[in-house]
Amino acid sequence: MLTHYLIIFFVSMVPLIELRGAIPYAVGFGLDMRLSYIICILGNMLPVPIIFLFARKVLEWGADKPVIGKFFTFCLEKGHKGGVKLQEKAGRGLFLALLLFVGIPVPGTGAWTGTLAASLLDMDFKSSVIAVLLGVILAGIIMGLVSAGVFGAIGMAA
Repeated sequence: MLTHYLIIFFVSMVPLIELRGAIPYAVGFGLDMRLSYIICILGNMLPVPIIFLFARKVLEWGADKPVIGKFFTFCLEKGHKGGVKLQEKAGRGLFLALLLFVGIPVPGTGAWTGTLAASLLDMDFKSSVIAVLLGVILAGIIMGLVSAGVFGAIGMAA
């Protein structure tokens, strides 16, 4: 049982998969949902401060390097353009926009991407982390409900 909890913790930390992939795993293996939910949130949030504080610096550092420069520059430009569009649409509601961006569980919109966007938009650390945390909580609720429904329906059909 401990192995499954460790798996959901580490899966929650993986970019693109994050809590959105770990919650269905927990439901599918019949783990306690309250404990799984907390573990998944902790795993998903653990990299957030590191991403916020260092990802932009790493991208800026690598932008002029021979092998990785084009990719890093692309990431910076793409993040900046996306951030400007998000800021224009959100106006003063950037906090809510970031929360919903992270919270709606579609590919490419998780805590990793949201935190990088917040960093590129020069949002302050505290409000960025809070918006991402609330988004992760929202994504966890959505994924828990969807997963319970899907696996519940499979169980009833069998």
